[in-house]
Amino acid sequence: MPRFGVLGPLTIEDPPGRRTTPRGDHQRALLAVLLLNANSSVPVDALVETLWPDTPPKSYSSNLHTYVSRLRARFAGLEIERDPHGYRLVVAPADLDLLSFREAAAAGKAAARAGDPASAAGHYRRALAEWRGPVLSGLHIPRLDADVARLESERLAAFEDCVDAELSDGRHGELTGELQAMITEHPLRERLAAQLMIALHRAGRQADSLAVHRELRATLVEELGVEPGAEVRRVHAAVLRGEDPVPAAKATPIFPICQLPPDIADLAGRESEIAKLSGLLGDGTGVPVAVVTGEPGAGKSTLAVATAHRLRRSFPDGQLFVPLAGASDPRDLSDVLGDLLRALGVTGPAIPDDVEARAAVYRGRLADRRVLVVLDDAASPEQVRALLPGTPGTAVLITSRRRLSGLAGADRLPLAPLSGAEAMTLLARLAGPDRVGAERADAERIAKACGNLPLALRIAGSRLAMRPGLPLGKLAGRLEDEVSRLDELQVSDLQVRGSIALSYQALSPAARRAFRLIGRCRTLDLPAWAVTTLIDDEGADEAIDELVEASLLEATGLDPTGEQRFRVHDLVRVFATELGREQETRAERVATVAKVSDAALCLADTAARRLPRTVPMPLSDHDVPAQPLDAELVERLLRDPGTWFSVERANLVSAVSSLCAVGWRRKALLVLERLSAYLYLHSHYADMRTSYETLRDAAREADDRHIAVIADANLAVLLHVRGEYERAAEGYRACSKDLAELGDLATRAWVETNLAHCLVGLGRAGESLHAATQAREMSTVEDSGTHARRAESAALHRLGKISEALEIDRRILAQARESADDRQLGVALQGLSWSLMLDGRQEEALATIEESVRALRRTTAKSALAKSLRTQGAILAGAGRRDGAVKAYENARRLAGALEERPRELSCTRAIAASWIGDGRADRAIPVLHRCLDEFRAMGGKPATGLTLHVLRRAYEAVGETEAAEAAGEEAKRLEVPHDANASTLVRLLLSLTEPAPA
Repeated sequence: MPRFGVLGPLTIEDPPGRRTTPRGDHQRALLAVLLLNANSSVPVDALVETLWPDTPPKSYSSNLHTYVSRLRARFAGLEIERDPHGYRLVVAPADLDLLSFREAAAAGKAAARAGDPASAAGHYRRALAEWRGPVLSGLHIPRLDADVARLESERLAAFEDCVDAELSDGRHGELTGELQAMITEHPLRERLAAQLMIALHRAGRQADSLAVHRELRATLVEELGVEPGAEVRRVHAAVLRGEDPVPAAKATPIFPICQLPPDIADLAGRESEIAKLSGLLGDGTGVPVAVVTGEPGAGKSTLAVATAHRLRRSFPDGQLFVPLAGASDPRDLSDVLGDLLRALGVTGPAIPDDVEARAAVYRGRLADRRVLVVLDDAASPEQVRALLPGTPGTAVLITSRRRLSGLAGADRLPLAPLSGAEAMTLLARLAGPDRVGAERADAERIAKACGNLPLALRIAGSRLAMRPGLPLGKLAGRLEDEVSRLDELQVSDLQVRGSIALSYQALSPAARRAFRLIGRCRTLDLPAWAVTTLIDDEGADEAIDELVEASLLEATGLDPTGEQRFRVHDLVRVFATELGREQETRAERVATVAKVSDAALCLADTAARRLPRTVPMPLSDHDVPAQPLDAELVERLLRDPGTWFSVERANLVSAVSSLCAVGWRRKALLVLERLSAYLYLHSHYADMRTSYETLRDAAREADDRHIAVIADANLAVLLHVRGEYERAAEGYRACSKDLAELGDLATRAWVETNLAHCLVGLGRAGESLHAATQAREMSTVEDSGTHARRAESAALHRLGKISEALEIDRRILAQARESADDRQLGVALQGLSWSLMLDGRQEEALATIEESVRALRRTTAKSALAKSLRTQGAILAGAGRRDGAVKAYENARRLAGALEERPRELSCTRAIAASWIGDGRADRAIPVLHRCLDEFRAMGGKPATGLTLHVLRRAYEAVGETEAAEAAGEEAKRLEVPHDANASTLVRLLLSLTEPAPA
């Protein structure tokens, strides 16, 4: 293992004694920062700022990894570990001069306390011998300036301790020259001056000793306007009297000291945050610094006080609490240091006027103490740096609305709002557990309106506590009104609006404008493309960085498309919206929202056209604006259109509602049609239903009949897919009539086709064929014509016209093969396979359905795959391959269940129950078949009901219940439709599963 040196030029010495340094400035800087923080984790962001203080490259992460790898390869035995927070260089004290220095200095202190000055001096001299010059001389790294200054302070303190030990050991004669050199370097250092006066006096040089006092006093008065401190005055008086200076009388002990505010009795949650901070601050190595950041009202100060109280035993010398008022009127650093020095026992003329001198005295007072310093509401890194102690054993806990990114070596804890359970706990503690428990739903509404923000919850809870008779629902209703929400969230001196306003007022004009613009977007989870589109300014990135730094915008990381995401707390957004209404015209607000909604619509349009179109409704393409985003960005976002939709799904659903609210129904329809391409493909029916109901209601209120009808037609599709055939058919008929009156033949063709498929399920094959034929004749595009021909084929199956159905299915397959689209191919193969099966061509049907399943497994079309697997199960049953049939049905049922396609799930369940009869488990099959029967009857599906009755008859026969079997058989016969080849074939195939498996 090489030996490293930072106390002077950066050096690496191999065991043979050969010295070397890393190649390149970045490698030297990386090694330097890791060595200065040896055996401690250095966050990645600190390393990035060290290597690239201006603007890091886009590939900074891979570059950093490369530099670390090169260091490991360059120096054998160099151990650099990667942990969740950053990188740690692991090194033994003997292999790094900084650690050797600190180890020897600590041994010197221990010997001095034990009353052995000679031994102490030896340890100190060994420590000082590690220094070869200024820290990292020849290598200037701006981010390390504060660390370098702290190390120089450690060196000076060690030298002064060494002099004390040697003076106590009677070695004053050899010290005068060394002390005079140090005084020249540090002319304001009173402790050095006092030591030199003692050494000169003991050497018989009283006049020279007094001259040191005169020079020190003149320098202090001229440069700082202060007189020498008590220790120098004491030594001066002793020299004047001709006496050997003696130790000062024992002062009143200052330590332990505790300035913490009272602990919070009703703290809710935050246990994990307290545990993390306790681990960071209480590990006993170095001077750990932890920064708690978060939006206004997140409870940063409350958390810091609670953590500090938990850590009192770990810091027996005390806890300092320093309010810095960074969010309102940042306190003057000189005043802060003056208050701290007085608290630490430095009074009157002993407090220097100069800020740096005060900081030095402050660090001196805390040297070798175990003290926790809490800096509350810090304004900037500059305000904090002078308040950081210089010696190990102390720790610093900082709270700030800003991230304090310029503070080197600090660990950061972003404080999120409370969880739902924690928010309810806090409300219960404030308003009373019985009251909250009795009105739980309304309490949850209050918490949601408060965004689970502790400050807002405390205000709401306090208002409830002051008014025991106020129903929680009434307060919840007031809070849910965005216009008055911030008015409601104030009590006594607590108010959310004022808290957020402090952060807003500290922003630059450009960041304030960006903040107001972001408030126009109701979405709380924002992609970077939406934020920059809203701001629409060359300085957008700088404004965003400032908002993130101020905790008014949270960067939540990259989404799966590679886009940075941002989060805005709901109450912060409401405040931004208020400002926008006050300071900007409605036309300006509308123009900004139109811009970002156009970008979203264009992205959704491109993404939807790259997905298979499975929803059986048309995609209108008029009124789609030009894409305002850069083409390269669009391609990156939509490299996988399904991934983009999955990321933006919630935002697009919210956008539909927002667009309807402002009267932009046509744009809401365009967005929803494109979103539906993804939602229907992945069976997210609940989102489709909610969005189309919102659009329909908005259209009806505005008497926009066309959009209302289109919404109703899509809602009928969702009834159809759930198996509510009667209601779906009724809806299709009503929409078809309205579309005919409105002259929209293209949409009507789709609706009539859907009606045809629905009528097949209801057992009305003749009506189905008529609707399908009519739809095909109205179709103006290939997709709707193909969909209509599939409906014709299904109706022809029920009418026993298999050859006609085969001809249609072959044409559909030919078109699908030309398209080279696996989904179209798989669907076409499934239709043809069933026609072949009905035509008695079993082997050809089996090969065709197997090709269909293979094709659909290559796609994301899970619904089509479930349908093909079900068909495969039926064909395998007909081929006598019972185990394969059951497996195919089970796979189809699992998919259909996940997709919430109940009719298909029930038909698969029925087939599996049929196989149980053949396995001798008819008693288990009967209740399952009854449940299937009840649901099919409720749906109005006569063919499905008849098939189920046939299987139920066989189950009753197997258990010997003859009367029940006869009743089921008779009802099944009443439901039979003449010439229905589909039903007769399915009955035969299902009943084959009820036969015992061959031995």
